[in-house]
Formats: sequence, structure tokens, C-alpha cells
Amino acid sequence: MAQSTTTTKLAASTRDAGGTRTARRLRRAGRVPGTLYGGGAEPLSFDVDARELRHALAGSGAVLDFSLDGNKPTPVVLKEAQRDPVKGQMLHVDLLRVRLDQEIHAVVALELVGVEEAPGVKQGGILEQVTRELNIQALPNDIPESIVHDVSEMQIGDTLTLESVSMGEGVALLDDPHETVIATLTPPRLQSETESEIEAETELVGEAAAGEAEAPAGEAEPSEE
Repeated sequence: MAQSTTTTKLAASTRDAGGTRTARRLRRAGRVPGTLYGGGAEPLSFDVDARELRHALAGSGAVLDFSLDGNKPTPVVLKEAQRDPVKGQMLHVDLLRVRLDQEIHAVVALELVGVEEAPGVKQGGILEQVTRELNIQALPNDIPESIVHDVSEMQIGDTLTLESVSMGEGVALLDDPHETVIATLTPPRLQSETESEIEAETELVGEAAAGEAEAPAGEAEPSEE
């Protein structure tokens, strides 16, 4: 499990809640509009430097030290981020105030390692990762960057469920460990069957063409005068 070990600082400025035109103007200026939730307070609108936000979210810590208008920082976590589907740039970000002594729900990435070393893969099998994100509960500073699981022992025909994944101390899994499939390793039958079907169709077409070439031409019917 890749554990978060640092806290990243993020400075923002209060903004008036505006419409689409205001948001576009902020983005042109290199700022990203956002909303701060939680903590028993009313939601607050803010904007933050796009580059600083990108670096903060790419950091190793799940918790951000969020400072608004230069005031005392408060711990927050990412609630939701909206990105442009084409350009990938951040359009809007929602942050959530948290208490470091209270557990929260979070979604973390599941990373599979050792895929190329798996005996089933070496034999030509296809390893498919079915689940890529896990729902967990933990203290904010205990939320890992990702949960890593080694699949280097998988054989053809194996199906791994979440119960085989170690969550680490202080992290509780919210998904069903017995019903949640994380990976399967299947034989390359589909590819073989497809190739066989193509070969069979090719042979049939070839035989039909040869039959047409060998068939005698029929006599022409007399024309009516």
C-alpha cells in the first residue's frame, strides 16, 4: 500500500459566486474556480492558481493545508474535480474540510503489479483488471495514495477477489471483499477461435472460387427475331 506521508499547502482567494462567464474569465487568467464544503459551515467559493492546484493534487498527501485569503490553514481533502474531457485541464474543484481525528470515506486507486511475471500471462493468457478503484474509510492522514496488489502468481483460469488484497493498518474496506472481483486471467481462446473462423471462411471462399472456375460455360440461348 502506497502511504501518504506529507501534507501539501494550497493558497486560494475568496471569490464571488458567479456564472459561466465569470468562470471562463478566471480560467483564462490561469485560475480555477472552486467550492469549499464541510466543517459545519456554509459552502465558500474560491479560486486558486491552476498550476499550484495541479502540483498540490499530484503530491503524495491526501490532505491539503488549505489557506483562504492568507488565513490560518485548515485541513481539506479533494471532494470532486471536473476536467475538460478533451484538453484535460481543470474546470472546477470541490474541497472538503476534515478533522484529522475523524475517519472519512475516500476512493483510492487499486494498482496491480507483477502482471508480466504471472505464469498465466507468460503462457499467453489475458489478465484483465476488473476493479480499478476501492472505497475505504480511514483517518485523513492514513488515506493511501493507492493500494498495490501483487498478481505475479496468477495462473490461467484464476479469478481474484478483494479478500486477497491487504489493506494495511488503519484502513477499512467498504466494498464487499467476497463479491468484488479485481482481476481475471483467461486463456486466449477468443483470439484462437477468431483465427480459426477466419481460416475456415478463407478456405470456403477459395473452394467456391475454384468451383466456379472449373464449371463449364452454359450454351447461349437463341435470340428471338
